[in-house]
Amino acid sequence: MEAVKTKQDEAKAQQELGDETFMSAADLRNYMTEMQMAKAMKSVDGMDRAEKARQDLIKRMAEPIDLTPERLQEILQPLKSKLKAAAERGQTELMVMRFPNAICTDHGRAINNSDPAWPDTLTGRPRQAYELWRDQLRPAGFRLSALIIEWPGGLPGDVGFFLKWGDTKQ
Repeated sequence: MEAVKTKQDEAKAQQELGDETFMSAADLRNYMTEMQMAKAMKSVDGMDRAEKARQDLIKRMAEPIDLTPERLQEILQPLKSKLKAAAERGQTELMVMRFPNAICTDHGRAINNSDPAWPDTLTGRPRQAYELWRDQLRPAGFRLSALIIEWPGGLPGDVGFFLKWGDTKQ
């Protein structure tokens, strides 16, 4: 009787092992592979969306904006608040603009190499931001630096504009 019970238990165990609530090692490996493939597809989809958003941003930033006196105030008022808050925190510089290097005619090469002619490579809104600094903020004592702030795959990526107001190093 004991042997019969054992065979019944084994049959029941085999049935349970075949049930979807228990996966074999091969089933688990297949499941993991499928999950990784699904994540990779989401990642690729996400990368596609990110690249589209980046291209849209480049297109928008390459187009100059109409700098009416009202629009200029809309830009300068928040900038003044951010500068004041940074100064209150004891900071002497603030990143005021970030943009893809594709907006530069040389993709940021002059900025990366500290070429004095780097402003000549700017187009669109970054060019307008530079001119705003040159015409209004530099006379007020602000300095501007442009740096490559991101290095995707070891290549120059986004550019950052930094306004500086601390003591100059001599």
